[in-house]
Amino acid sequence: MQERLLSFTLNNEPVSVKILPSMTLIKLLREKVGLTGTKEGCSSGDCGACTVLLDGEPVYSCLIPALKVEGRRIETIEGLGQPGRLHPIQRAFLDYGALQCGYCTPGMILSVKALLEKRNNPDAKEIKEAISGNLCRCGSYVQIIEAVMSLARVSEGDGHDK
Repeated sequence: MQERLLSFTLNNEPVSVKILPSMTLIKLLREKVGLTGTKEGCSSGDCGACTVLLDGEPVYSCLIPALKVEGRRIETIEGLGQPGRLHPIQRAFLDYGALQCGYCTPGMILSVKALLEKRNNPDAKEIKEAISGNLCRCGSYVQIIEAVMSLARVSEGDGHDK
């Protein structure tokens, strides 16, 4: 197979990379671009560990052919926050103990980000639905929901940005 040039936006930066047509998005991110925050779990779309945002929507990067991202916008966990300064969602997960082993955390945070960009004050049911495609093997769901609900409270009353 011959490599093809793929161009897209990754974490707000233009990227062009040569790939084999059979490559998945997760392989592109981890092996070609070197962003290893996106985790590979089941490779079948069942666990959500590989969740990234594609044009603002959560997708399982293990199921997306890399060629499908031509000209599109990808956001990974590396695109949140800045060195030495956590994104508010990351801070809330830390403050509420919404991470244990951390394997599901990048995908979970991106699913939450997509939810909060659509609905800044979600209720517990909406949060559960938004993260339903992300499996947390440690069982931190209660803390995750509390963390997300704290962000809604902050955005309503404290003057903090999400």
